[in-house]
Formats: sequence, structure tokens, C-alpha cells
Amino acid sequence: MTSAREEILGRVRHALRDVPPGEGPQDVPVERGYRGASDASEEAILDRFAERVRDYRAELRRIGPDAVADEVAQLCGRLGLRRIVVPGALPQAWRPPDAELIEDRGLSARELDAVDGALTGCAVAIAETGTIALDGRGRCGRRAITLVPDHHICVVQADQVVASVPEAIAALTDAATREHAPVTLISGPSASSDIELSRVEGVHGPRTLVVLLVAGAAPAP
Repeated sequence: MTSAREEILGRVRHALRDVPPGEGPQDVPVERGYRGASDASEEAILDRFAERVRDYRAELRRIGPDAVADEVAQLCGRLGLRRIVVPGALPQAWRPPDAELIEDRGLSARELDAVDGALTGCAVAIAETGTIALDGRGRCGRRAITLVPDHHICVVQADQVVASVPEAIAALTDAATREHAPVTLISGPSASSDIELSRVEGVHGPRTLVVLLVAGAAPAP
């Protein structure tokens, strides 16, 4: 153990041999020439997002702006979801009239465990990685409501899908830095391959993720 430690520290010292005394990481300018935007068409970006979401074993359905509530109702029937937790800011147009919707007003973990699923919007989505970002505000709802229930239905507006990770980070910067919002990144259902490299879903979040990709303008609250 001591030998390995000394070898690692020796390599670090060797790598730092030309660093002037007193120089810190903040003193060295680093050029960050990230690709800031994509020249791909909107349809190509949406197609890539759909492809990547499905690669992560999530279900994705592309629908029109007036079909969200009906689609959610059908999903509830197919998946056997009876009680659904929703953020208070979820648009009325997204709420199926016949479902038992429970608005989150600080529900406890025990109360969340008693519901069948969560229905939320998102803050931004990334085509390159098939990732959905929630910022804990508005239509995203509290972070807890998408971590405890077994199913998550997430509504993503087409104009919320960006091509790359740098674009998504830029879109989330204000929420994260000014409001200290708890950003959650979701790439498919919760899963782990830590145990003998065998994929297990639902380890620390929903076993089922359904993404409703909606074309057209977002509805009013």
C-alpha cells in the first residue's frame, strides 16, 4: 500500500516539476472553445433526441400540443396508474380530467411512496445525450416527486430541446447560479450496473420513464 502511494505521489511531483512556486489553478487561463450551437435543423435535433431517449430504454411519444391530457390518460390506463402527483404549476391543459391528480404541497417521502407516478414538465432537454433536465421549479416540480414514485411521465416541449450539453448548461445557468436550483439530469429510467455488471432498473428512482415530446407552443399555466 505504501509503495503504491509513494509511486502515485512521485508521478504527481514529476508532473508538477515545472510549475512556478505560488502559482494556483486560477492563475492559468484555460481556453474553453466549446461548440455553442448546432447548425442541424430543428427536426434533425428532435429526431436525435427521440433516438437517444429510446436508447436509454425510455418510451417516447411525439404528440401535438392539444393531445397531452388524452395521452396521459391513455398511459395511466395502460400502466395501471391511479394516483398521480403533479407540480402545482402544471398547466391545466396537461391534466387528464378523470385521473386522480395530487398536487405536491410538500408531500412526505411516505406520501410520495403511496402514489403510482409523477407527471411533470422539464427545464431543458439535450438531443446529443437524450437527457432531460429538471430545475426543481414551476412545471418541473420538487426534485423529490420524480425520485420516489415508480413511474415518471415527462412533457418536453419541442422548443426546449437543444442540440448539445453546452447549450443546456447555458440554459440552466441562471436557475443554478442565481436561484441555487437543484438541477436533476435524467437519462432514461433509474438504473445501475454496479452489481456484477447486470443492469437493474428502479434502484434510486422511477423504473419507467415516458417522454411526451410535444410540437407547438407551450400552453398557458
